[in-house]
Amino acid sequence: MPAKNHLSKEQKERLLKTLKEHENPYVREKILILLLMNDGKTYQEISKFLDVAYPTVAYWAVHGDPDNLESFLDGRREGNFRKVTKEYENLLLEIIEKEPVEYGYEFGRWTAARLATYLGEITGIKLSGSQVGRILERKKWFFSTWYAKLINKMPI
Repeated sequence: MPAKNHLSKEQKERLLKTLKEHENPYVREKILILLLMNDGKTYQEISKFLDVAYPTVAYWAVHGDPDNLESFLDGRREGNFRKVTKEYENLLLEIIEKEPVEYGYEFGRWTAARLATYLGEITGIKLSGSQVGRILERKKWFFSTWYAKLINKMPI
């Protein structure tokens, strides 16, 4: 474990500034671990104070580099990119407004799975039906809304 006041003045200032400004709470927690260590706290004291596991404190005490703030990003987001673009969402909302027959299908209703398949064919972005359903929910578009619109179009 590093000795008390092991951080230089510049390192400590940079860490304090990042602690106040960084939007990611996990990064702030890791910075706080280093700052508490610099104040002479033990791993156990830090673990108890922050209510985090002892191995977490021990890991970031060793792997957190005060000179490289990128070291506090743990890699969970690497390769995890958002497939869906704004254009995809707009196309989805445009397609759901029309009947499947207009696109050459024989079935009469869209399902989230059918939408995912169709959009995958034309955009190359492969999603599951549940992912498409979540996009529609986020856009405040529910299949019950769609069915209500469909029923309102039907002749009585």
